[in-house]
This record gives sequence, C-alpha cells and structure tokens, in this order.
Amino acid sequence: MLYAHLGEKLYIHGSTASRAIRALAGGAAACVTVTIVHALVLARSAFEHSANYDSVMAFGTFERIDDKAERLAAFEAFTEKLLPGRWDEVRQPNAQELKATAILAMEIDEASAKIRTGPPDDDESPDAERETWAGVVPIVSSFGTPVPSPGLRPDIPLSSSVRELLRTDASGQVDT
Repeated sequence: MLYAHLGEKLYIHGSTASRAIRALAGGAAACVTVTIVHALVLARSAFEHSANYDSVMAFGTFERIDDKAERLAAFEAFTEKLLPGRWDEVRQPNAQELKATAILAMEIDEASAKIRTGPPDDDESPDAERETWAGVVPIVSSFGTPVPSPGLRPDIPLSSSVRELLRTDASGQVDT
C-alpha cells in the first residue's frame, strides 16, 4: 500500500470497498511498518547471519479524510512520492475516482525505528577460523529501460519526470 507523510500525518489510500480501509476508518488501532533491506550480512555461522536495513513502525488511529483540498494534497503526495514531477504531467483525479478512493490519515502517536549496518559479528570468534566466506552483499535496485504502453502513440516522448528519474542511478547520484 502506498503511503505519504505530510506535516504531522501519515496518509494511506485504498478502495472504499476495502474491508481493511473500512476497519481503519472506523477507528481501529493501527501499526504501519516500513522496512528497506540494503544488504545481506553473511557470517560463518547460521546464527550470525543478518541483514542491513532501515525499519520504522508508526502507531496511531486513522481517520477518513473528506475535505476535498486535503484529499487532493494526499493524492499529489502519493504521486510525487512515486515519481517527483509526475503530478503536473498527468490528469488529476476526477469526481468518480475521488468517490471510489478512501483517503485515511493518521497522526503518529508513537513510533519506533531500528537500523542495522555493518559486517557480520563473528570476526573475533572461533568461527573466524572457518574456511567460509563472510561479509556483506549489497542489494542494488535500479530502473530499467522504459517500456511504452501498448496504446501509446509513437510520437509521444518520455515525460520530463521519467527522463529525470533515468538520469539518477541506484545510489541516488545523478548520472552524467
């Protein structure tokens, strides 16, 4: 599920027919968890294997957002989180799309974050004598060559937002 953080609120969206969205909009306590895994941490023993990651849990209660301006701001935030600059390139949601989509917001009552970095912890143990490779294997993500929609007219070039995205490599550095 996509989320966006605006000011002091965390926003999510989904179908108005979604049971989960209806339960959350009804005031059920919620925990939103996001984890990004950066690398596999391979040790010389199974017990010491791990991963390098960033993880956060946010706790609170969602409320349904009915204010049109706040709903559109949330839609814009979702779109811009996917691809900065895209909101200004596309048609904004129409009345039917807005009616079919529930936007929920949660003020974060409590949050917890955990980050794990570094190599395996067994370099100074008896396991270091083993003839087994140990270390960190980074997980790398990147964007591939864009594939046009089958119905896209051939004279339509890539949008500015997509061109800018492709200028940035997986490490977040601008490709020159």
